[in-house]
Amino acid sequence: MVKFLLWCILLVLCWPLALLALLLYPLVWLLLLPFRLAGVAVGGVLELVKAVILLPARVIRAI
Repeated sequence: MVKFLLWCILLVLCWPLALLALLLYPLVWLLLLPFRLAGVAVGGVLELVKAVILLPARVIRAI
């Protein structure tokens, strides 16, 4: 909602820039999508490594 309100203010102040931002937003989103996917994958791998490292402690604590 805040982004929309900021865009409306930009539309009132400088409408060509607001329209350019409206047109470029999907392109920027598409360019950043692989980095988001890589971030999710790296986060998953780090959680897996953490689980493997902490597994012996969890097994000993369960006994």
